[in-house]
Amino acid sequence: MGNADGNREPVIRRAEETYDIVVCGGGLAGLSAAVAAAREGMRVCLVQDRPVLGGNSSSEIRVPPQGAASYHAYARETGIIHELLVEERAINHENPNLDNGWINSVWDLVLYNLAVTTPNLTLHLNAPVLAVTMQDERTVDAVIARVGHADTELALKGGVFIDCTGDGTVAALAGCEWRMGTEGRDEFGEPHAPPQASDAVMGSSIQFRARDMGRPVPFKAPEWAVRYDDPDFFYKQGRWPGNFRSGFWWIELSVPWNTIYDNETLRHELTRHVLGIWDWIKNKDPELKTAAANYALDWIGQVPGKRESRRIMGEYLMTEHDPLRRTVFHDEVAYGGWFIDLHVPGGLLADYSEPSLAEGEQGAYAAKSYVGPYGIPLRILIAKGMNNLMMAGRNVSVTHATLGTVRVQGTTAVMGQAAGTAAAVAVRHRRPVREIPADAALIREVQQILLREDCFLPNAVNEDPLDLARASQASASSEALLHGAGTPARGRDEADRLHRRRGQWIAVGEPRIDALAVCVTNAADAAQPLAMKLYAVEHIWDYRVEPGEPLAETTVMVEPGRERWVEWPVSLDTSRLRGTYVRLDVLANPHLIWHTADMVVPGHVSAYDLLNGQMRRFDMGVTQCFRIAPAQRCYDAAQVLSGVGRPYRYTNLWRSEPALPLPQHLELAWPEAVRIGRIELRLPGQLLRDYRAYPEFYRDPQCPRDLRAEARIDGQWREIGAVTGNYRRRVAFVPASPVTTDRIRITVLATNGDPSAAIYEVRCYER
Repeated sequence: MGNADGNREPVIRRAEETYDIVVCGGGLAGLSAAVAAAREGMRVCLVQDRPVLGGNSSSEIRVPPQGAASYHAYARETGIIHELLVEERAINHENPNLDNGWINSVWDLVLYNLAVTTPNLTLHLNAPVLAVTMQDERTVDAVIARVGHADTELALKGGVFIDCTGDGTVAALAGCEWRMGTEGRDEFGEPHAPPQASDAVMGSSIQFRARDMGRPVPFKAPEWAVRYDDPDFFYKQGRWPGNFRSGFWWIELSVPWNTIYDNETLRHELTRHVLGIWDWIKNKDPELKTAAANYALDWIGQVPGKRESRRIMGEYLMTEHDPLRRTVFHDEVAYGGWFIDLHVPGGLLADYSEPSLAEGEQGAYAAKSYVGPYGIPLRILIAKGMNNLMMAGRNVSVTHATLGTVRVQGTTAVMGQAAGTAAAVAVRHRRPVREIPADAALIREVQQILLREDCFLPNAVNEDPLDLARASQASASSEALLHGAGTPARGRDEADRLHRRRGQWIAVGEPRIDALAVCVTNAADAAQPLAMKLYAVEHIWDYRVEPGEPLAETTVMVEPGRERWVEWPVSLDTSRLRGTYVRLDVLANPHLIWHTADMVVPGHVSAYDLLNGQMRRFDMGVTQCFRIAPAQRCYDAAQVLSGVGRPYRYTNLWRSEPALPLPQHLELAWPEAVRIGRIELRLPGQLLRDYRAYPEFYRDPQCPRDLRAEARIDGQWREIGAVTGNYRRRVAFVPASPVTTDRIRITVLATNGDPSAAIYEVRCYER
């Protein structure tokens, strides 16, 4: 057959396209890699095998992006992934706090919008990669993709290729070395490794979603569904089915099936289990069947979300010892902070699905699995011995145990941005990507680009020689002082009871701390001892229970009664500690309640003792009730020039006095005039907690909404830029033409609700 005029066309149309960088796989790692490279001026192709972007986070699978902020305060990933999540929260009508199954197509559209509006980026959807052609054994020439339902074959040539397929398909086709399975303990001595190596991997899951119909809805499982009749399977094996509206991560299977080749079998088997579990909830569990009476299954995923398959060997193999020891890498380009989360192979067919939940989140397994934040080296993103092949996502060069922490999507996204940035640097300098980590100048270039693009690196700060702000002096219309946090939150007595030691970070901004005070309730009938210690700490994630000798310590007797302020005249010289944190620890006494404040003081969070020599973030990132005298000057204007765009070793935040009305302004001054064509700001917003903690249509109150930039020209202040309605972390002012000035002023006219103006970082560039 042919077309209407009788001309015959080939069944398969073939096309060839050439790019600087080709990214294979459109999950969060791949999208971040492609956008990062395109923003560096590279011609980029992103080829994806599914009709939507986002991988496991897409509406096809619906696993919410999580990362370091799930366990560490102020550890939220920034950069491209943060831009996406902030945008999604601002426009999405649904709240993600129900976890799995609660992502919708609004998220898909946010991702798609970024891809199609990014200059230099070409997108091919529904196009799995089927083959790879090679220039030589170390150099990829092209990937061959087939566009579904279009009978089109694409040969995509590139200078650098980034494998973000999850399964490491491109690297495997290119002949790269890879691993799949579990290393034995004898190979690397990893604490989480089993005694013997095996082929076992973590499983794949599908999600479901249920909807309240407002009336009873019956459910009858089909004959082919799995039958569940034993309540112990759920309640004694770490598979709590109570939050039945939004699916369960533990609906998971792997062995005896292969997570790559048996993916369709796993899809069918998982569907059988979903229906059987829903049957248990609706018809068998004595309590849940009443609670779920009005609920109907609204959606069941039919694309399994994979946790593990191939891991491509890179220029460095990251073992579990690296996150546990927080290894400092010279080529650090990303960071992680999820715990070492190793699901039991077999999932639903195993005795339990995840050890820490089987014994409780405060048990010994959870304690030894808690890591981070830690740095990630570029070398695990470069395929071993290859000139132009990289990877990002769950297929990077790590052991099985290490995959337990780096596999979550917040971490894979920042690895993707790092890979795209490094690939762009390699193309720009015409160097093989495997040479980048060994070149100090090039790795520094990669790091500085990532920092400017709002990524965070634990061991790097802004040293951009083009940033004119680094040579300026900062001042402000007002600066907030730290007095403490005085009003207890209500209804938290049991949560705040001192069953374990608890610590509160406090920024030091004065040469003395004369007095500290804590607000406690003594619930006993007799006076109780309250033991306190004060330590110097390195940063807000210095979780060592004993980080050194105490700076001071005391024990005070507390009489029975509610909300008593206990004073400690510490009288401590803190001259050498200015610009750092100290930590106030209150030791365990279950008769006492150290109240949580009803607000979070920016940069001031708390942690509790895990009983294994380290601490863990308390609650969701909260501030304890404390007072300090004298008030500390820790939000001064100079913080915007610290080189770090979030609380870390210090607050790194200018914050205006909250008692004074807006507008408030920040000024940068130079000893001699400079030429400025661009001003970049890093603003507060959604750093403290996991993205699921933020509700629908959310705009962070601390984030400045309306801003104005001015420059002093010929002795007069002239407006050079303005932004209104902002809710994003990154803002740039670009005057119509560069201005020559010795002073600029950033005025915060209004915020999204907070009484203080606040800015983390200011950068200025000539171009």
